Amino acid sequence: MAAEAGPSTTPGEEMNGSGNLMDILDEPFPDVGTYEDFHTIDWLREKSRDTDRHRKITSKSKESICDFIKSLLDAWSGWLVMLLIGLLSGTLAGVIDLAVDWMTDLKEGVCLSVFWYSHEQCCWTSNETTYDDRDKCPQWQKWAELMTGSSEGAAAYVLNYFLYVLWALFFSFLAVSLVRVFAPYACGSGIPEIKTILSGFIIRGYLGKWTLLIKTVTLVLAVSSGLSLGKEGPLVHVACCCGNLFSSLFSKYSKNEGKRREVLSAAAAAGVSVAFGAPIGGVLFSLEEVSYYFPLKTLWRSFFAALVAAFTLRSINPFGNNRLVLFYVEYHTPWYMAELVPFVLLGVFGGLWGTLFIRANIAWCRRRKTTRLGRYPVLEVLVVAGLTALLAFPNPYTRRSTSQLISELFNDCGSLASSQLCDYVNDPNMTRPVDDIPDRPAGAGVYAALWQLALALVFKVVITIFTFGMKIPSGLFIPSMAVGAIAGRIVGIAVEQMAYHHHDWIIFRSWCRPGADCVTPGLYAMVGAAACLGGVTRMTVSLVVIMFELTGGLEYIVPLMAAAVTSKWVADAFGKEGIYEAHIQLNGYPFLDVKDEFTHRTLAADVMRPRRGEPPLAVLTREGTTVEDVEALINETDYNGFPVVVSRESERLVGFVQRRDLTLAIKTARQKQEGVVSGSVVYFSEEVPPLPASAPQPLKLRRILNLSPFTVTDHTPMETVVDIFRKLGLRQCLVTRSGRLLGIITKKDVLRHMAQMLNQDPDSIMFN
Repeated sequence: MAAEAGPSTTPGEEMNGSGNLMDILDEPFPDVGTYEDFHTIDWLREKSRDTDRHRKITSKSKESICDFIKSLLDAWSGWLVMLLIGLLSGTLAGVIDLAVDWMTDLKEGVCLSVFWYSHEQCCWTSNETTYDDRDKCPQWQKWAELMTGSSEGAAAYVLNYFLYVLWALFFSFLAVSLVRVFAPYACGSGIPEIKTILSGFIIRGYLGKWTLLIKTVTLVLAVSSGLSLGKEGPLVHVACCCGNLFSSLFSKYSKNEGKRREVLSAAAAAGVSVAFGAPIGGVLFSLEEVSYYFPLKTLWRSFFAALVAAFTLRSINPFGNNRLVLFYVEYHTPWYMAELVPFVLLGVFGGLWGTLFIRANIAWCRRRKTTRLGRYPVLEVLVVAGLTALLAFPNPYTRRSTSQLISELFNDCGSLASSQLCDYVNDPNMTRPVDDIPDRPAGAGVYAALWQLALALVFKVVITIFTFGMKIPSGLFIPSMAVGAIAGRIVGIAVEQMAYHHHDWIIFRSWCRPGADCVTPGLYAMVGAAACLGGVTRMTVSLVVIMFELTGGLEYIVPLMAAAVTSKWVADAFGKEGIYEAHIQLNGYPFLDVKDEFTHRTLAADVMRPRRGEPPLAVLTREGTTVEDVEALINETDYNGFPVVVSRESERLVGFVQRRDLTLAIKTARQKQEGVVSGSVVYFSEEVPPLPASAPQPLKLRRILNLSPFTVTDHTPMETVVDIFRKLGLRQCLVTRSGRLLGIITKKDVLRHMAQMLNQDPDSIMFN
């Protein structure tokens, strides 16, 4: 057996500081610095190569003014890449927001004055809009009114219903068809794959130009179709595609996969920044949730990229409120300590919802992968989109876009509010300021809204399970927040009415006097949204920061923290993995999560290969192996590297050589070095012993040999081995005893062993 991790990058500069491939080879040759698809990068080697590159640039910068300028450009190239990422991702996010608003409203009607205006923009520009009917203006007409001249009656309702469903089916069909034909990698959220890529895995094309283009277009179509999905997760994928695009313009990043991943970490921060208008939350999200390697300079560059992206989005002003935040709220009542009880209960609900959603969604996705259902992605999307539209239209809270729903649920009921949720019974003698309205008994509109919200809650809970994971761009942030916001608003209204009708109860007596404004139902919606999002993703710190940046509710950090921590505790009691980790495991990505603990008492000897009954380890000897033998070993095996030993008898370890290095070295030697034939002896030693005059020209490959491969003894605890693989990003390590080679452990061996210890199928650890 030999290494299973990905092939090496370059036969040039190696971990031991080696220089050129052979004494005769001074120029690079094709495919240097690349990895094969679906393999893992060598973090230590990439770090070493970047250190050597930086050392050369620094030393040359003192030789001339030109080299000094080149060194400055190299130093500033990182900041330039961040600037470009921020500008492009902010622009794309703004365009997506504007397009989604227009196309979502297009399902219900059209603006006659300016075709590309959404409903809100159309009525902004109208001079005939009244305060009581602020959502109605002559320039905006529903499809039934436009076609038949009548906007009332059963016929108009049925026609609007039919066209709403038709538009939803058309948008979803267009989205899934574009993804299937042009960019299959544009489907889904993208965050599980981004996490895997940032851990060092190669998925070619996942961050390509076609994926960027198709994901941007189909994201607009998918969200506009009314499906229970959001654009926030896919925007992280879009931003990372921007990062990959600009990385390819600078050799510093295009030729070093480790440096490229620093850029992608910053791009992920920019993606969250424009998704929520939360630059600080974006940086913390990248650090807490997606990044595998996050040095201090990446923190600063992530902050800069998120800042530029947020500034660009603010300049476009897609929300039309001259604010960066998506759901700006302004509450006029502080929260009270007694309210922590319902806040914690909402946290419990969020944790239970997260557990239910993860288990149900993973079960459905596994069924999709293992049955005939997976062969018909277009039909599945059309069926789910059709059912969603049919069930959503009758309920005003599910008919509108999810972002508009959350915004209404978050809002406080002021004196000018026209929402059905604010239909309270007013005291005609009330002379209070408009911002300090006391608690009032609920009116008929509030009770009707509660029933509609309860139905919307059940609908969102069920339909989101089947929607996430389909072959279209689908985010999970907004649907999860919608579930929590609906539940939170219901609880908030219940507490508000209890406080009004039973203000003499002991739990209300100390802080809620008759005629006071005690309870803010919108705050409960905000806390519920944070709880459900935390239960699904298991975010904590970044979640709280995103929520207060998202709403501007800085003084409500403590309720948000209480709900987020409670939801994580409850959800973790049923399983440690969030939805993204669950999808990583479902897809079999080789991802070693730093959050997982390994506490089993196994040793390296229990995991290494070859095991008893398996063929011996495939090795090369330092001297005596011919080119023909090496080529035969390469052709007969699919291992990505081979240990080099002194001799097969002693099995004393000398080093490790990558399969790719061997292949390229032999190919180049045959082309450029005279006398190298199949019978030529390969030497990995420093000196070549004297050979008979009739012997063919030897081939010296000392320079491609890694003389310091990572090794452990056979008695090393696997807990230590797992920790080493995580922290150093290893692809393989060799197992020795007193310098004698015993076996090899690869990253996949570690993952299989961890799965086996958890009573899971070890063969599921493979990319599919």
